[in-house]
Amino acid sequence: MLELLSDYTVRNVALGAAFLGTISGVLGTFAVLRRQSLLGDALSHAALPGICIGFILAGGRSFGATLLGALASGALAALAVLVLTRGSRLKTDAALGITLSVFFAAGVVLLTHIQAGGNASQGGLESFLFGQAAAILRSDLWIMGGVTLGALALVAALWKEFKLVTFDPVFAATLGLPVVALEVALTVMIALAVVVGLQMVGVILMAAMVIAPAAAARQWSRSLGGMVISAALVGIASGVFGAVLSATGRGLATGPLIVLAASTIVLAAIMLAPGRGIVWSFLRQRAQSRQLRGRQVLTTLYRLAASHDDPAYPAEEGTVNSYHGLATRRVLSGLARRGLVRAVVHAPEVTPHWELTPAGLAEARRAIAEFEGDRA
Repeated sequence: MLELLSDYTVRNVALGAAFLGTISGVLGTFAVLRRQSLLGDALSHAALPGICIGFILAGGRSFGATLLGALASGALAALAVLVLTRGSRLKTDAALGITLSVFFAAGVVLLTHIQAGGNASQGGLESFLFGQAAAILRSDLWIMGGVTLGALALVAALWKEFKLVTFDPVFAATLGLPVVALEVALTVMIALAVVVGLQMVGVILMAAMVIAPAAAARQWSRSLGGMVISAALVGIASGVFGAVLSATGRGLATGPLIVLAASTIVLAAIMLAPGRGIVWSFLRQRAQSRQLRGRQVLTTLYRLAASHDDPAYPAEEGTVNSYHGLATRRVLSGLARRGLVRAVVHAPEVTPHWELTPAGLAEARRAIAEFEGDRA
């Protein structure tokens, strides 16, 4: 591993992936919480015409010019979405769909126009569609690092304002905060995250890097600060892992591996997140079902004992089964392990019988009281 990380190209790619994971995790958190997850998809596709215009203006494949073009194009698309949602009756999904289609179509037209122009430096321009991490240079990292640090500094400086706008924009407006300006700032910064990731994962897959780290962090975080930090860590981990994994074999594209790593973490979080994961929910529901079934059987034994005016009445297991319409042996065994019932012999009958223990009587009375209290 140390030998692998000592490689110049691998170090550049891993560091670039870490920058991408950080900025996409932090800014993606605000996008996910504001229910604008598809904004990253729209902005990443909308960056394509800006890349092409930057190429045309620079006269070649200049990293800085293409990033500036992508940022301008993405910011323009973000503002278009805001104008459409605030100035028309269109919903956010429709505005995002229209913006994505128009900007991406314009980008494809410009890209084919450049390719038909015979410019020798056009080679690799289409790599912005799917990313080309191996082409990242040390000078590119300075730009990516600067953009990332600038975005983090702005988030830290406007933390309270962004928090209010994200969770309660109406309350933020009553406090006199410039809600529209803050929303524009958040949206433009997401365009910044998209710009940072273009060289790494490309236009097509960049949306996943905006959504996936935040979606994973949402599963195990209970505060905005915790979610932002968790999303950044997930982004860094998936970025570095994907970059290192791609360096271990030939023909393994870095961008898709980064996205697959992030998606794997999201899947694991959805399944296993404590208290919120699907597995945890299944186990909790199963435990609640067992508890409910146990209380039902317990109250059945209590009612049988009460009807015979004998707290130690030995109820025949078949009778209990007929009350519930299914076999109750497993439930009765579970109650016996908890000391609430015990198996008894009721001669001359040879079938299994069960009676309540003093603890079982108290638990049954408590269950009935709670049930009648809820019904009242």
